[in-house]
Amino acid sequence: MRVALKLAYIGTEFHGSQIQPNIETIEGELFKALRNLGIIESPKSANYTSAGRTDAGVHALEQVVAFDTEKPNLAIPRVINSELPPGIWAWSRAEVPLSFDARRAAVSRHYRYVMSGREYDISRIREASKMLLGTHDFENFSRTNGEKSTVRTLEVVNARVDGELIKIDVVGNSFLWNMVRKIVTALSMIGNGVRDNDWLLQMLNPDIYEEGIEPAPAYGLTLMKVNYREEIGWVDDDYSIRRAGEQNQKHILRHRVMAEVLEELISHE
Repeated sequence: MRVALKLAYIGTEFHGSQIQPNIETIEGELFKALRNLGIIESPKSANYTSAGRTDAGVHALEQVVAFDTEKPNLAIPRVINSELPPGIWAWSRAEVPLSFDARRAAVSRHYRYVMSGREYDISRIREASKMLLGTHDFENFSRTNGEKSTVRTLEVVNARVDGELIKIDVVGNSFLWNMVRKIVTALSMIGNGVRDNDWLLQMLNPDIYEEGIEPAPAYGLTLMKVNYREEIGWVDDDYSIRRAGEQNQKHILRHRVMAEVLEELISHE
């Protein structure tokens, strides 16, 4: 039987999603858990696929993975979570066709970037966002990683204010390495007046204009959802969702306290 899972993770303590030797990654922890439980022998023998890679420090709400298993009764979120560290949790499961490839079957991915909104003009960011829609060559917004083509199509680029934060949602068919984070950098530069829309037009024409820009920090980026053309019969695990919520409330409280401590340290009062 072939099983698909939705995974969520806090990427801060991991060196990306893809397994790498001698460092902690999301897949490294997942493979260890699946092997310990006897769900798979190896990723290769289980025909393991993932919807995509996330960089070091990037988070996910709905990363999708799939694998073959002879023990589908164990391949359920609450069992798998018993072998995963607190920063990674499975929360939904589906039985899928043996031909299902989590990456190739995906039609689009939705990312969200959250950043401070204090120093940016949201109207400038929104106006510039419209220029990114459609099909463009995003070579100036990527780190080359052996891709044959740097042409991608963006369906949504939406920026909104949420309190003191700006949230930027980007939906596209696929993404280049660092592409979303470099798009955020470009929009930020326009939002604070360092660059303008004419510059952005030039950036979208790498044949005549080339400029390297730094990606925005990884901690602000989350893979929100992977969309598929075919309907998948997902079954959410309410216990796993509730348990993850309880664990993450502790993280939220800790960061709120640390923010207050830092404010005290720099206030000199």
